[in-house]
Amino acid sequence: MRRRRLLTTGTLAALAGCLTPAEPNEGRTGSELVEAAIETRLELTDLQARRHLTAETPAETTTQTESISRRPPAEKRRTVLRSDDGDPPAGTVSVTNRELSWDYYPEENFVWKRYHPNKVVADGPRLVLRDLLEDYELTYEGTDTVDGRETHRIDAVPTGTGLSDDADGRAIELLVGETVYRIPLGGSSDTDATAESENGSENETETTDDELDGEELAVSRTVWIDDEFSYPIKEQDVVRDADGTLLHRLTVTYEDLAINDGLDPDTFVYEPPEDAEVGTLGDEPEGIYESREAAAATVPYEIPDPDVPDAYELDRVTVVESVRQSGPVTTLWYVDSDRPDREIYVAVQTDQQFKPNLLEETEIDGHTAYRRRGRIDSYFWTCSDLSYEVSSVTVEEPLVDVAASIGCS
Repeated sequence: MRRRRLLTTGTLAALAGCLTPAEPNEGRTGSELVEAAIETRLELTDLQARRHLTAETPAETTTQTESISRRPPAEKRRTVLRSDDGDPPAGTVSVTNRELSWDYYPEENFVWKRYHPNKVVADGPRLVLRDLLEDYELTYEGTDTVDGRETHRIDAVPTGTGLSDDADGRAIELLVGETVYRIPLGGSSDTDATAESENGSENETETTDDELDGEELAVSRTVWIDDEFSYPIKEQDVVRDADGTLLHRLTVTYEDLAINDGLDPDTFVYEPPEDAEVGTLGDEPEGIYESREAAAATVPYEIPDPDVPDAYELDRVTVVESVRQSGPVTTLWYVDSDRPDREIYVAVQTDQQFKPNLLEETEIDGHTAYRRRGRIDSYFWTCSDLSYEVSSVTVEEPLVDVAASIGCS
């Protein structure tokens, strides 16, 4: 059997609590508590906390302490305060906003600066809470104390195997705090387990020479939801084999949690140390504009003016040049001011980037278009030597109407 050691971190110092049985007349259910947590996430403007993470296997235990700040869905800051195995070391900093990410590695005194002005960001923790509600049997186990706060404990057992299947093979996916950990199953000895954050970046973890058989695994989760905020402040995910032997246990807890208290505007901007070396990745935008008119002066084609639902307003227009394309890509980003996770974007460019043979052919106002369904819902079409895309990560939006308002004339 091959056991993978996850190089994640945290501490057990503040995890202990006294479980109190639920009173029969409270009328609480696990589903209602998770639904309340989803509503809190929808209304969340910002979050600050100190986060402890512990990863346990039969061979070892590793811990890490971080300070985190969040402004969903895209802005976040993380600083590693303590790491007992030094991976990543204390002093590591990651900062992300809509346009840029910075990753500072203190041992090398090196910063990666990544441009991603057209990156689509979904609110990962909210989507995972929704999956918890839909794909797990939830049992309310009473109240508990975490970091001196009253919480409600929910035990969750997957209604299926708890496994996922995708292009990368079979895996266990575990939500721990705001991070989804993916543990590959049954691969070759050099297969790595990965941790995928809410913005899709991956952090490598270490692999041993044991192999896990997904058919023999039992996956369980326990979530503690804060009574005051109706928000998860602790989670423990456990993987055992058919004999009940512990293979992995991941535990996360939040201390000094502050929700919607406001954050300094510079929280999600990073200034590297003066003596640090800085490397750059991605395409730096030609410009990020507040209006169509300002962007139109920089591109050789007409920028569309789509009809979007009333709740949406133009947030920004990005213009990106790339050596891989013959002309600039202009993207209009529309955001629901009351729900920043609800976003529609419209892109126009000179080069066709979509592959019709991989998409569903459809029709919009008599013109051939192509549909993509999935995490990002999209319509693509070409017209007068230009290629168009209308997309959203919230599939309930009437994208076909937005596409039809642009049309092809």
